[in-house]
Parts: sequence; C-alpha cells; structure tokens
Amino acid sequence: MQIDILTLFPSMFGGPLTESILKRAQEKRLLSLRLHDIRNYATDKHRTTDDTPYGGGGGMVMMPGPLIDAVEAVRGPDRAVPVILLTPQGRVFTQRVAQGLAQHSRLVLVCGRYEGVDERVRQTVITDEISIGDYVLTGGELAAMVLVDAVARLIPGVLGARWAADEDSHAMGLLEYPHYTRPPEIRGLRVPDVLLEGDHAAVERWRRWEAIRRTWRRRPDLLLSAELSAAEQWFLADLAEQDAPMLL
Repeated sequence: MQIDILTLFPSMFGGPLTESILKRAQEKRLLSLRLHDIRNYATDKHRTTDDTPYGGGGGMVMMPGPLIDAVEAVRGPDRAVPVILLTPQGRVFTQRVAQGLAQHSRLVLVCGRYEGVDERVRQTVITDEISIGDYVLTGGELAAMVLVDAVARLIPGVLGARWAADEDSHAMGLLEYPHYTRPPEIRGLRVPDVLLEGDHAAVERWRRWEAIRRTWRRRPDLLLSAELSAAEQWFLADLAEQDAPMLL
C-alpha cells in the first residue's frame, strides 16, 4: 500500500513513521509512506498557504489554490484514489473504517490546520473526511499518524502473527481478552489455570467469554452490534444479573 501525506509540517512524522512495525513494513516494501510539503505548491515568494477568512472572525484558513494543486499533483490522474481530509468534522474513525481503508492500494491524506480549509477544497478534491474523535487537535498530522498506524497493521504480512490483527480489541466487535505471560504468579496473583493446562479449545472458550465480560463492564455499547451465540447471550445475561446490585 502507498500512503501519501500532504502537510505543512513534514518533520512531525519522522519518529512515529520510522520505528517498530511501520519501519519493518516499509523495509519489507509492504508499505510506502510519502510526505509532501503543501508549501511547495504556493505561488508567492513567501510560500503562503493560509489567509484571513472572508466575513471576518479569528484564525486563519488554508487557501484553496496551493492545497488543490498539491492534491492533484500528488494524486495524479487516478480519481479513484481516496483523498481523505483529517478534520473534526469527519466521520468517526473506527476499526471497521480502518478495515475498509486497508482494502485500497493507495490513500492520500490531507492534514488540515488552523481554522480549517477553504470549503472549495472539499468541493473539488476531497473524497472523504475522517475524525479520530470528538475533540480538536492543533492540526491533522497526529490524526494522520493514528490512521496510518491502524490501517498499516491490517496489511497482510505487516504483523508477525497471521491472526494477530483479527483478535485485537474492536476487530471482532469486542474488547480484547486479558493477557498473561511468565511468571505464573507474582505478588499473590496467579495466571488462570485454564491457560496453563494445554487445552486449546478451553483456552479459546475462556478468551471469548473474558472478552465478553470485559466489553460488558467497559464498553457495553459495543455489545449492541456484536455477534453472540445463544450460549454467549446466556453468559451475558448472567453477567448483567450478577452486576445488577453494583449498578444500583
């Protein structure tokens, strides 16, 4: 997958995109990340990319000319390439959205700044708008890094374990089950016996039920759309009955 990132601050991406899993993904040529400075598409000697808003008000607005030219130059003639503006006004980024974006061979990300971008940028070159949450950042760069990380780990071959991404929190509609490693006991806290007995079917069943338990107690809203078997629905009902006194 190739991801092009248009930004006023390319140097912000140096650390997060050149370490750990993303670094290895690029070394294995599973992922290509390309940074583009929007200022390079300004037409004046000061490389101006923002101006005061028509109608007055505080802050600055990213100008349409440099940004539209930058997107068209980077995207090229293929209009099927998604061009995503990172903005608080966009649809909320979820694991399902990440899975959808991972199906593309190429993405173009546009990092908004200041009060936002001229509306005509949206009308001409933007095909999608994404927000990573209901809060405001100083710019779209951090949001772009989050999106890149979440999407890249879904590319086949990027993660070491074939099934790793499939069992992540949210990937199966639930929060992930608890994890344990050595030693088997520390400060009086033991690893659950089922994980030490070698019964793989029992382990899988325990993990599934613990994922349901954790989701019920931390993000019950996710259970509204989770696919549960009849036995799991009974288990959830029992959890709700057990926790009822705690909720009063």
